[in-house]
Amino acid sequence: MRKSLFFIFAALSIGTARVQAQDILAAQSPLDKQMELVDSIALRDMLLNEENMFPAQELYSEWSNQSVRFKSEMPDSFRIDLTGFVMPTTNTRITDVFGYRRRRGRRHNGLDIKVQKGDTIYAAFDGKVRITSYQRRGYGHYVVIRHNNGLETVYAHLSKKLVIEEQNVKAGQPIGLGGNTGRSTGSHLHFETLFCGTPLNPALMFDFEKQDVTGDFYMFRKKQYKAAIAGEPKYHKVRSGENLSVIARKRGVSVNTLYRLNKMNSRTIIRPGQSIRYQ
Repeated sequence: MRKSLFFIFAALSIGTARVQAQDILAAQSPLDKQMELVDSIALRDMLLNEENMFPAQELYSEWSNQSVRFKSEMPDSFRIDLTGFVMPTTNTRITDVFGYRRRRGRRHNGLDIKVQKGDTIYAAFDGKVRITSYQRRGYGHYVVIRHNNGLETVYAHLSKKLVIEEQNVKAGQPIGLGGNTGRSTGSHLHFETLFCGTPLNPALMFDFEKQDVTGDFYMFRKKQYKAAIAGEPKYHKVRSGENLSVIARKRGVSVNTLYRLNKMNSRTIIRPGQSIRYQ
């Protein structure tokens, strides 16, 4: 009889212990889930803070406020996310396009969009302001923003800057007012898109006429970019004392090549300030 009672008591004790353990686990389970949620939120916040501190850090080795075109090694290919964009201006009239300009003897590295003085200029994507500065013979008042998608955008000839360096901005946030400062012959926005410090044609990504981007993504490919650059015409602006032989030697081409590209001959007279195509 005593043995039977002992086994009954032992079974009840084991059962009670199991119930208590299950109760503890049941009570602990929501706590574990809460802790997992807390950890996930903390990790997300940490990643967001890191992204805000160093946007697109997988592409750029450091953060610098010194140079507009901060050079970094370009990947062989990279998908640039264009979702979440806001057009930098609601104006649609393009007054100058991207590419080499014979009259300038150099490349125009962005698009010029007609704006009036005081028109609001907006950040194209989320990001962080890298530079706000002024160039009397260049950009005038300008802003450079590095974005989380890997692009950097430049907004130049502003009448006023509305952001400061190191400031985090959201897509659509006002960052400046349209103007005619710097090397400019009329009120307009000079808009550049840079990738690893290299200017890309904004028209590949932005359609100002339709006030939209060209797609959800733009696939950058280094080989295609280099081939396009190699095929672009290039010009030399003649300096005082230079002749075609001097220019040919400087640019590594023959005088006959200069004749052919510029429809010249040995009797042609060139003048300082003239643009001579050499490629």
